[in-house]
Formats: sequence, structure tokens, C-alpha cells
Amino acid sequence: MAFQPIVDIRQRRVHAYEALVRGTNGESAGWVLGQVNAGNRYRFDQTCRVKAIELAARLGLADRPDCKLHINFLPNAVYRPETCIRATLEAARGARLPTDRLVFEVTEGEQVQDEAHLQGIFTEYRKHGFATAIDDFGAGYSGLNLLANFQPDIIKLDMALTRGVDRDRVRRSIVSGVLLVCRELGIRPVAEGVETADEMAALADLGIELVQGYLLGRPAFEQMLEPTWPD
Repeated sequence: MAFQPIVDIRQRRVHAYEALVRGTNGESAGWVLGQVNAGNRYRFDQTCRVKAIELAARLGLADRPDCKLHINFLPNAVYRPETCIRATLEAARGARLPTDRLVFEVTEGEQVQDEAHLQGIFTEYRKHGFATAIDDFGAGYSGLNLLANFQPDIIKLDMALTRGVDRDRVRRSIVSGVLLVCRELGIRPVAEGVETADEMAALADLGIELVQGYLLGRPAFEQMLEPTWPD
């Protein structure tokens, strides 16, 4: 796993780290995910969850009570939420991480075949105190149609919306509209893919507090680095 910070730019602290899968020799997430198929999807999903929690604990996350851990999951790998969550709960207990420190993100790369099934996953996770998130909102399968059926705790605005937002009136208008929906529904937004100080400033002006992107920190292989603040 590599870990990338999600930063609270108002309080100037790390709000969470996202665990991002990598190969044992540092191969990219795309390379790893390219090895996933119907035969190994369930085992891959379960292994990634446990690995993320155990490695985060080894890196000291349990000693940072104000910091959360984001974990991506494959909804089509979860055949029965109440059964598939057992290894996750055991890993969290072993790592001394309360369940309210964990956020599970629905990945954009896999289309949800059964939306009622996803609703069941979200409901089961919330019973155990996990927070939920829709990743890459505004790209691929993660759009308003998904949000209309599932109201997660967090949505992560895709870089297609945040990239160049400081120079693009249309993107600012779209982001502003999404933020209005978030406020109405009690959902916390995270801006992904932020690469320039001007983008971050424009997003802050719109009301964004949580930012993730190369400007503040790249994914670090088996490390949890502090953010790098622009001058």
C-alpha cells in the first residue's frame, strides 16, 4: 500500500490517509488492478482491506486519534456484507482502530451491477460505525444518479471537476452546485486531484475544507508523510 494524505486546509492538518494499492515492487495501482478478475476479486478485496489496516497501524495511525483511514472497496466483490466484513472487523480490533476511524470508498472503476446490493453494503457498514464515501464523483459511474440512491458520508470530487477550477467558470459553477447538494444532504466533500495553489484557493473560496492531490502530497509507498504546503 501507498498512503496519500487528505488535508484539512483550514486547520492545516492531515484529516485522513487514503490507502492505495501497489505491487510488492512498487507497481502502479493500474497494474495491480489489471490482475483482478472474477475468480480472485473477493480474495483481493479482503486482502487489501486487511493489509491497509495492518500497515496503517504499524505506521502509527492508532496513535493519531484525529486521523482517519480511507479504504477503497469493490462492491461487486461483497457477496454478503455481514459476512464479508468479519475480517475487516478483526483487523480493526487487532490494530486498535475504532470502526469510526475507517472510511470505505466505492471505487469508480467497477460499475455497480446491483444498486440495492450497494445500499445493503452501506447500511451494514454504518451499523458497525464505518463511514462511507463515493469516490471520483463526477466521472465514470459515480454521478448524480448514484447519489440520488445513496447518500454517503463523503463524496470525493473527481479531478475532472477540480482541475483548472480557478480559471474555468463552468467548473466553478458545477462544483458550487454539488456543494449546495452536499450541504442540503449533510455530506462532506473532498476535492481530489488538486495540483496548484490557485486551484486550492478557488476551492477554499467555494467552501471546500478537505483537499487531496499532488500539491499537498503524493502517495508514499508504505509511508504516511506529512503534507507539503505551497509557499
